[in-house]
Amino acid sequence: MSVLPLVFTSGWASGINAYAVILLLGIFGATGLSDEVPEALQRPDVLIAAGVLFLCEAVADKIPYVDSAWDAVHTVIRPVSGAVVAALLAGQSGSVPELAAGAVGGSTALVSHLVKAGTRMAVNTSPEPFSNVVVSLAEDLGVAAIITFAIFHPVAAAVIAGALLLAGLLLLYFLIARIRGFLRRRAERRAEKRLAQSTAGPG
Repeated sequence: MSVLPLVFTSGWASGINAYAVILLLGIFGATGLSDEVPEALQRPDVLIAAGVLFLCEAVADKIPYVDSAWDAVHTVIRPVSGAVVAALLAGQSGSVPELAAGAVGGSTALVSHLVKAGTRMAVNTSPEPFSNVVVSLAEDLGVAAIITFAIFHPVAAAVIAGALLLAGLLLLYFLIARIRGFLRRRAERRAEKRLAQSTAGPG
């Protein structure tokens, strides 16, 4: 069977939480639950690093504004991770060229990341912090569930991931106005703060 469905699903999940994808795939490979996982993802040092970074993301991703800063830093990391994981999966399987798999995984991760980051900016416009926690937990559980499902039912998981990606894009489209308003208000607050500092003068 082609590894392309798993490549697509792992790319989608990497755009949301790349460290969880690496950690889960590595565990599934190391425990013998899947033969599709390359040895590079099963190495103890890779699993430890992915586990530590996953815990860091689990905390940062639930704090308002910190989550958006974390997303900004990972605008490059998540697509690159998605591409690397996809290429490794293709190299293990041999059914899909590694370059093509990397392109699919990386581009899917980029789109998924943009949906996640944009949605979080809209969530941050809410005055209470609980929305961030709920959304973050839903994302973490969703990634874990889809990656686990993909190991045993890759085609069905890819269909679900594609549907979630499309739904996310549609949601982001409707949230753009809210995001723009949030960015405008933040820029106005910064301008007011600079004006207040300049009028106060030294000392």
